[in-house]
Amino acid sequence: MAPQKDTMFRSADMSLTQLYISNEIGREVVYALGELGVMDFRDLNSETTAFQRTFTQEIRRLDNVERQLRYFRSQMDKLDIPMRSIYDFNNPLTSPSATEIDELADKSQQLENRISSLNESYETLKKREVELTEWRWVLREAGGFFDRARGQTEEIRHSIDDDDAPLLADVEQNGQSEPAGDRSFSVMNIGFVSGVIPRERIAAFERILWRTLRGNLYMNQSEIPEPIINPENNEETSKNVFIIFAHGKEIIAKIRKISESMGADLYSVDENSELRRDQMREVNSRLSDLSSVLKNTKSTLDAELTAIGRSLAAWMVIIKKEKGTYQTLNKFSYDHQRKTLIAEAWAPTNSLGLIKSTLSDVNDRAGLSVPTIVNQIKTTKTPPTYFKTNRFTLAFQTIIDAYGTIKYREVNPALPAIVTFPFMFSVMFGDAGHGVIILSAALAMIYFERRLQRSKLDELFSMIFYGRYIIMMMGIFSIYTGLLYCDAFSLELPLFKSMWEWERHESTNGTVTIGPEAKRRDGYTYPFGLDYRWHETDNDLLFSNSYKMKLSILLGWCHMTFSLMWSLVNSRYFKTPIDIWGNFVPGMIFFQSIFGYLAFTIVYKWSVDWNARGESPPSLLNMLIYMFLSPGNLEAGTKPMFPGQAGLQQFLVLIALLCVPILLFLKPFYLRWEHNKARALGYRGIGESTRVSALDEDDDEEGRTLNGNGRESFGDDDDGIAMITQDIGHGEEHEEFEFGEIMIHQVIHTIEFCLNCVSHTASYLRLWALSLAHQRLSIVLWDMTMKNAFGMTGIVGSIMMVVVFYGWFMLTVAVLCVMEGTSAMLHSLRLHWVEAMSKHFIGDGVPFEPFSFEKLLEEDPVE
Repeated sequence: MAPQKDTMFRSADMSLTQLYISNEIGREVVYALGELGVMDFRDLNSETTAFQRTFTQEIRRLDNVERQLRYFRSQMDKLDIPMRSIYDFNNPLTSPSATEIDELADKSQQLENRISSLNESYETLKKREVELTEWRWVLREAGGFFDRARGQTEEIRHSIDDDDAPLLADVEQNGQSEPAGDRSFSVMNIGFVSGVIPRERIAAFERILWRTLRGNLYMNQSEIPEPIINPENNEETSKNVFIIFAHGKEIIAKIRKISESMGADLYSVDENSELRRDQMREVNSRLSDLSSVLKNTKSTLDAELTAIGRSLAAWMVIIKKEKGTYQTLNKFSYDHQRKTLIAEAWAPTNSLGLIKSTLSDVNDRAGLSVPTIVNQIKTTKTPPTYFKTNRFTLAFQTIIDAYGTIKYREVNPALPAIVTFPFMFSVMFGDAGHGVIILSAALAMIYFERRLQRSKLDELFSMIFYGRYIIMMMGIFSIYTGLLYCDAFSLELPLFKSMWEWERHESTNGTVTIGPEAKRRDGYTYPFGLDYRWHETDNDLLFSNSYKMKLSILLGWCHMTFSLMWSLVNSRYFKTPIDIWGNFVPGMIFFQSIFGYLAFTIVYKWSVDWNARGESPPSLLNMLIYMFLSPGNLEAGTKPMFPGQAGLQQFLVLIALLCVPILLFLKPFYLRWEHNKARALGYRGIGESTRVSALDEDDDEEGRTLNGNGRESFGDDDDGIAMITQDIGHGEEHEEFEFGEIMIHQVIHTIEFCLNCVSHTASYLRLWALSLAHQRLSIVLWDMTMKNAFGMTGIVGSIMMVVVFYGWFMLTVAVLCVMEGTSAMLHSLRLHWVEAMSKHFIGDGVPFEPFSFEKLLEEDPVE
């Protein structure tokens, strides 16, 4: 029988397949299947460590190439060199040959050596440049101290390039003590240490020196006005030049150790002015030569990285796909006698034809006479859950999958959620004007979809972009409910003639007054939604409050009844009648006896003209309370809504109470009776864990047939792909029957169901609360901004209108659309996850995780 067409109603029909692949084309086969992305391979070497697997060496080599490519990318980012986008390549997903991969690995190694050499040379030269720059500042700043010490106190300061001028004649400030002018420091047995230290450490440096040497030193320091760039991280660092004088070699040695421990760089300075000038000339000459070499090295490095950037994205994609291919090959078992790779994978049954044709194409390109065998196995293992989605349904399916994985072939809650999720949102958000804003934003994202997908988005906007089709549906439904509420930016929409009119009284002097009460037009009903004349009336809030509260109860009853019906559909499909009679039927009766009756009374109350009957409308809340407190009796002083109301309520309470023991005991005792009956017939439980493998049989003749536990058909078809069908048990171990566990589970289910019928119905009141809050907030914002601006006239009024409009629009988008919209969306999500899905969702499925290059690149994109 042909497999059913894959739909979103149930997960795709899955088949467990075995692949027998010639070792010569194993890589090509897996690569082709990775392009398809429809096979979830099982690990047949789960007991083998990663280092013992067949293709570990290839993966390690690819890891090294991937590291090299990341190194190129880091160097490009460091130097702000752009990388060519992957979308600029004509066909970046073409399958490379093994020879091309080897060439890429060799080329990558050569490029790494070249880039690493250039980078090391550049960093070494840069460090040398920093050292020479610091030395020049030390010569300039510290050398001035010696000039002043010998009486050279000229006030004219020359530029740094004029090496014949006295160095820094004005550094030493007034009030500082100076050593004797003409005598040499060496004659006085005074040594000194000079260098550069980070500015943030200078205070601690001075304290440590003072406490260590007990003040037996003289220190002079000045700031370097230019920041020094650290070549290791390209960060700017502020530094100070210092020179320290002390008496004795031991003290000088101790100062050097303290300076080095504080991260200072020490430089030599000669106390003789002529020798210092020679040092300065030498430093300037070295800096000039170094600058030229640095410039050439930088241009060469930029040229190399720019050339790499033209192909780096494609290389990264190729290596990621190649690495994924070998990681998948490591899941296969290897038959050494036949030199065959054996794989097991779950695949959609409808995709088996595509898999077969793909394998046939690989065989034809390789020119092998040995066919690739596709062995379809019938098994009792639970298949993974897979839904084929498109751009529109993907976001809705993701919402459901975020709560839990759907059981295999269970009814998919995402299908009705395409309508119910945005509708529940719109009930809370209902405003046609705000809906237009949301819809416009969604349509803009959809229109520029391809461009936005290729650009780098931040985390928040990427989430919004991912749900663009959900936002589109929420905008459409918000416009619809806004028209029902007759609301657009808190203003009325006079789409049709109102069914209410106010009496107009004209006095003798021509003044027209309007009566306080409205009259309904005879024979006319407002054709769509809420009458717009309810806006700005005195009892508008009272009316809309009562109307939306009861409407939320009705919507909740409809949504939960609809969801509860899916449990019947699931039970019929999985052929478990005890779930129908032990859970669904008593649960549905219990729910409808209480809250179905409440929904009926709400509609009945709306349909009766209580003024014509001369009665006041009854309180439904009090009616529901007295229905349980005093069954068969109504609230004192109230008349029945309809004949037989008290008796009907007593009957419904009795039916609801009778359903509770049925929910508690029917299913557990039926399962125990069924288990005892099976044991009486000799059943002891099946624990088969047989795994079909090509290693079990050495005979590989064509056309063989298995008897007994299963049958096997084996033969070549016209495409050179052998198809096998086996009925061999490929099962899981069945858990032993435990009546106590089943009873506990059923008690918990019953208590949760009965209590949730109350709490979940009340939970739908959030539809009323958020709708009312959104409307009131929108009215307040309009009254405080635009309404005041309309009250101004003249040029001032025109200017204020423009200013206030922009403020009102920004607040509308930020507060009412973004913040209120996010709140309504989360509440709608809760109503689906908790209130609706708890009525039927099983959610113990296994996710389908196919080997797919597309998903592999989505998880680790190449930007």
